[in-house]
Amino acid sequence: MLTGSIFDIMKYSIRDGPGIRTTIFFKGCPLKCLWCHNPESQDPEPQLMFWPDRCIGCGDCVETCVNQAILPGGIHKERCRRCGQCAAVCPTLAREMVGRRVAVEEVVREIERDRIFYEESGGGVTFSGGEPLVQPSFLHSLLDACQDREIATAVDTTGYTAEETLLSISEKVDLFLYDIKLMDDEKHKLFTGVSNRLILNNLQKLSQRHPHIIIRIPIIPGINDDRENLEQMASFISTLQNIWEVQLLPYHNTGMGKYERLNLPYQLAQTQPPADEAMQLLAGEFRSYGLNVKIGG
Repeated sequence: MLTGSIFDIMKYSIRDGPGIRTTIFFKGCPLKCLWCHNPESQDPEPQLMFWPDRCIGCGDCVETCVNQAILPGGIHKERCRRCGQCAAVCPTLAREMVGRRVAVEEVVREIERDRIFYEESGGGVTFSGGEPLVQPSFLHSLLDACQDREIATAVDTTGYTAEETLLSISEKVDLFLYDIKLMDDEKHKLFTGVSNRLILNNLQKLSQRHPHIIIRIPIIPGINDDRENLEQMASFISTLQNIWEVQLLPYHNTGMGKYERLNLPYQLAQTQPPADEAMQLLAGEFRSYGLNVKIGG
């Protein structure tokens, strides 16, 4: 029985493609974007999350941990084996394991439960993450199952994968949500941890053969909102085929609490969301290149 690793299934999503959708969040991502609002998506393995406001100090987690990894307000990372025993005994869910292995059949059952909403709204299922293409066999099987059931599919991808892996699923996907961040390769490495060359090359290849692509660009003040980057980005996108829309996604810091609960540093704590006026000006710049632009997802 084929299984994959996910960390959430979101019902009634309206920001991950057209209509009402079910979004399946895959665990694991090759990028480490500083602004990532789902840091639990990056590690492919289950992680322990601690909610201090739920903790009643009962000590059950300390007693059950044979590795002495439980600390007041967190964990000792080197000692923790991610076994989940501390979460299993926590009476208030202050300790929680994020991420689980699921069978294709289990995910498909969840998707099918909302079929009536897809049919009435023109929606479907979106495979997101993390990066869905880090688990290609799992993704292929889910796409096949959706095709068999005539459920519309979307894949939200960073594009950082082997060209053949991306193109091998293209005929099974109704809509691609394709993320790009920066045009300068060195800056891309600095802020995401990887080169952008594969991402941009894959987007060019994909646009030549897939009819429905939405480009998503997070706007991060002080990182990628400078005129040079945005002009290069708009110019590049304008040369591509089959781009339905460009979505400019204003930065937000709503995921900052997740970093604290995962005992991870958050490096953009002082960054403020861009003003509405600034977003409108940016949208105008992209429209000047003949692009269909939307602010937000």
